Amino acid sequence: MAVTINASTTTGLVQSADTSGIIELQNNGTTKLTVNSSGATIPTATITTATITTATITTATITTATVTTLNTPTGVLATQNGMTGIAKAWCNFDSSSGSTVIRASFNVSSVTFNATGDYTVNFATALTDANYASFACASPEYGVTPGAMIQMDCGASGLSQQNPTTSGFRFAVIRPSGTAHNSTYVMACALGN
Repeated sequence: MAVTINASTTTGLVQSADTSGIIELQNNGTTKLTVNSSGATIPTATITTATITTATITTATITTATVTTLNTPTGVLATQNGMTGIAKAWCNFDSSSGSTVIRASFNVSSVTFNATGDYTVNFATALTDANYASFACASPEYGVTPGAMIQMDCGASGLSQQNPTTSGFRFAVIRPSGTAHNSTYVMACALGN
C-alpha cells in the first residue's frame, strides 16, 4: 500500500495512511506521482516547463524540448555526434589563394590542399564506418566560364578513385572544361550514423 493523497472532484481531499514509506499523489483515484526510497515516479505527465538537474527517464514522449547536455551510460553527448542520420561533419572554406582557410566547421580538424581543386576533409572525431554520404559544392571562379562541378571520392589529377575512410573523404572541384580550380566558397559535409 501507500500513503495516498487523492484530490477527488466529488468528495474533496481524501487521505489514507500506512507504514510503507511510499507516498502517492492521486487525481480522482488515478496515481499521478509516486515517491519512495528510490525517488519519484511519474506514470504519465505533461510538463510545460521544467528544470531537471538529474533524472533517469525510462520511457517518455517529449513533444518539444531544449536539451543542453544529454547523458548516456557511455558518456556525454553534447553534440550531434551521438545522433544517427544527421550531419557528422561539415565545413565552409576558401581555397582561392591556393591553400584552404576554414570559415566555419563542425567535426572537421582540417582540410588538406592536395593540389589545385583537390581537397581532403579530415574529421576531428572519426566516424563509426566509411559508409556515410559525402557531398560538396563550390562557387565558380569570377571572370571565367561559369560552373563548378564536384567529383566525389577522387583526386583532381587523373580522377583516380579515393575511397572515403572513417577519418575523412576526398573530392575535386572541376570546371566544365575538365580542368581543376580553386574556389572562393567550397562547402562539404558528411551524413551518416
